[in-house]
Amino acid sequence: MSMIGKYLRFAPAELERALRDPDWAAERRSALSGADGLRAAGRLHTTDRAWHALDFLLSRRGFPVDVVFGEEDLPWPAGHDWGYGPPRLLGAERVRAAVDALDDHAPDALAEGVTPADLAAAKVYPQTVWERGEEPDRAVAHWAALAPFLRSAARQGDALLVWIT
Repeated sequence: MSMIGKYLRFAPAELERALRDPDWAAERRSALSGADGLRAAGRLHTTDRAWHALDFLLSRRGFPVDVVFGEEDLPWPAGHDWGYGPPRLLGAERVRAAVDALDDHAPDALAEGVTPADLAAAKVYPQTVWERGEEPDRAVAHWAALAPFLRSAARQGDALLVWIT
């Protein structure tokens, strides 16, 4: 089973409801993840297994916002399984800060100077792909796809729940 990075957009009123009613948030996540959910409408995004490589690459370049793991713990009750721990919040103001930094962290420069051996030595998940010598192109492609998702969320004033499943 793979570990997949996921993002779920919430408008301000939706976020308030999600924080008051974690069951509703979990139902919303499930509905959006379904085959006929709103994924096509841009409410849910995934970085697949590239989340850890993205964290490595963005951290090394000094990206100012933790877009991989979120920045705030949520008061989530026990028993709400989102995968590898509860979701974390990236507030609307931090989404805007991430968007403001995107131009300085363009996809074509993200992996500059990084080799598969660097990722393997850092034990970046999934380590086996780096040990095989695969280039970080997949992570770069996911960064390129995440950027418009972040821009759209920022334009709408949305916050993000971020988690690994």
